[in-house]
Amino acid sequence: MDWKLGLGRPKAKEPAETRTTIENPTVPVSAENFLAFFGVQSANLPAVTIDNALTVPAVWAAVNFLSRTLAALPLHAYRKTKTGSERIGGMLATVVHDAPNPAQDSFKFRQWFWSQVFTGGRGLAWIERTPQGVEAIWPLDPSKTTISRRAGKVIYTCEGTEYPAADVIDVPFMLKADGLKHYGPIAQASKAIQLALAMNDYGSNFFAGGGVPPLVLEGPLPANGDAMNRAKADIKRAIDGAKGAGESVFPIPPGYKLNPVGLDPAKGQMVEARRFQVEEIARAWQMPPVFLQDLSKATFSNAEQQDLHLVKHLIGQWAEALEGEMNLKLFGRTARNRYVEHNLDGLLRGDYKTRMEGNARAIMTAQLTPNEARELDNRPPLPGGNKLLIQQATVPVDMAGEVPAAANDNTPPSGNEGEAEAA
Repeated sequence: MDWKLGLGRPKAKEPAETRTTIENPTVPVSAENFLAFFGVQSANLPAVTIDNALTVPAVWAAVNFLSRTLAALPLHAYRKTKTGSERIGGMLATVVHDAPNPAQDSFKFRQWFWSQVFTGGRGLAWIERTPQGVEAIWPLDPSKTTISRRAGKVIYTCEGTEYPAADVIDVPFMLKADGLKHYGPIAQASKAIQLALAMNDYGSNFFAGGGVPPLVLEGPLPANGDAMNRAKADIKRAIDGAKGAGESVFPIPPGYKLNPVGLDPAKGQMVEARRFQVEEIARAWQMPPVFLQDLSKATFSNAEQQDLHLVKHLIGQWAEALEGEMNLKLFGRTARNRYVEHNLDGLLRGDYKTRMEGNARAIMTAQLTPNEARELDNRPPLPGGNKLLIQQATVPVDMAGEVPAAANDNTPPSGNEGEAEAA
């Protein structure tokens, strides 16, 4: 304003309108303020933790299936000799195969160990040694353990106690670039798990509310937020009263109507979305979906192939990860005459027919003696069962068509030969 022109003093500004209405241009119409006006808090996807991730059935199934399967594999310690490998007995066999420590048997310990790998992303265990050798293997809680590097050596610190790397069995799901920290499957798949949790919550809230979807009240807006809250409360009481009385009709104030908000589960393809989440979670653990009970695309042939895929590309690899770590930490870098190894044939225990056919073929091709095959099923040896057997139908090519001479010809003479000798 140019005061020199004598135009006078400017008029005082009128106070800005502060009335709480959505028509007021001075009130920012953001999603947060808009929802707050109606008393609705902004909805966020739930934070993912190990505990609530395990409430998703697909995650629960993946962790339990993998940890139990790997824990059930037979695990033995062997020694290499001039005549082949033989099992090691004594305390080492007890620790590896029977009970790693006085409080846990082998299955319980290994199931716990693998469940840590497939949830938080790391399994840790401490090796207790005595002058006589390995005495026990104890679990270390990964959530209470910090890993650091000092002067080039890795140190594990758990509840104030430090353990050198040579005494700690460490199987990470996947290491980060520094070689110390790790990635965990639940953390990396948190977005997919969040969506599964949100769908679980939506479904439970939808049916807990009697199948009534979220509603919007359409009509003249009340003067303020308190009036809007009273209107919402009246509508809610009317709906609850109708549900409680088993009636499908309830009153609303004149001049208003209720409209559903969002899509119903069928239009939103909730069933298909939940099935897709099972596939996403199967990808996070690199599992065939059929092992998460998703048989929507399973056939007889591809289910069998997924079974082979599980052993070759998942169970076998994790078994190798534990074997390598145990061999390094139990026996050292240079001790190559002793080792631990899983027996993946243990996965066939549920398939009796295939197991028997495999044993029979191994015996007929001189790969196993009958007693070795019986030992696999914990059956006692039999006399004469320690010899390798092979079918005599297989002969060198240059002997095809020839009748091999018997080593001991004890064949009784035929009737014609007897008559000739008598003559």
